[in-house]
Amino acid sequence: MADGTGGTEDEDEGGKAGGEPESSDSLRTFGAVVQALRNHSGLSREELGREVGYSKHTVASVEVGRRMPDVDFIDLGEAALGNTGALKAAYKHLTREQGLAAWFRRWARLELTAISLYTYECRVIPGLLQTEAYARAVSLSVPPLAGEAAVGQRVAKRLDRHKLLSTDRERPCAFSFILEQAVLERWTGGPDVTRELYDHLLDVSARHWNVELQIMPLRQPVHAGHDGPLQLLETPENRWFAYSEGQKNGRLIADPKEISVLQQRYAKLRSQALTPDDSRGLLERMRGAL
Repeated sequence: MADGTGGTEDEDEGGKAGGEPESSDSLRTFGAVVQALRNHSGLSREELGREVGYSKHTVASVEVGRRMPDVDFIDLGEAALGNTGALKAAYKHLTREQGLAAWFRRWARLELTAISLYTYECRVIPGLLQTEAYARAVSLSVPPLAGEAAVGQRVAKRLDRHKLLSTDRERPCAFSFILEQAVLERWTGGPDVTRELYDHLLDVSARHWNVELQIMPLRQPVHAGHDGPLQLLETPENRWFAYSEGQKNGRLIADPKEISVLQQRYAKLRSQALTPDDSRGLLERMRGAL
């Protein structure tokens, strides 16, 4: 899992460590469509690259199915290649066999300037809220196990992302986290790691006025999160994106209709979770019971 949800993959690699994930038939087919449209339009790879903000080498990677194009490539590419609708139609069918590294890298870039970031998590504490000990415990829990150097690098990357929570940014990001109580009571790493995690969460919620933390109680008969974790992000231009993640894969979502559905679900989750004050009270009681 990428660090958007705090899992065990390297944050900028989505699925396959060390570079771009393996290609797929749909990626190669999409690349062939791009190349055919480019040739038909009489453009070189360098000329198309200028239109879409890519280098000629990146355009080549897309055409041979080694790189997942982002949303801007599709939108700008359509305009540059005749507005046939072929790129948008082919884009809907893109898949990758070993994860979606390019999509998570784009999400990570969007995080750097986001003005709103909402996270619902039912599996693990989000990376932005993890302690060093908790991050190590998560990394050492999920096979295949990594070596000490890889784990250390992974944890360091995760902790470095904590600076996103800063209120010293020119425009601080407004964070909303909804965590399942069951995740907090799992005791990942043992009681000492859990005690430190509770203290950290209480500290973050107290010191960062831009962070809202809510806990979804164990018993909640009506629950809008049954389809799994989700993240929503707002850019400085007030454009919304979403990120969804599962076993060995991730997906960046830019379709306004899909995002609207996820926003409705997140709004419902907020109303079903404990209030921030009640969540803090519950966390303090859990801390005292350790």
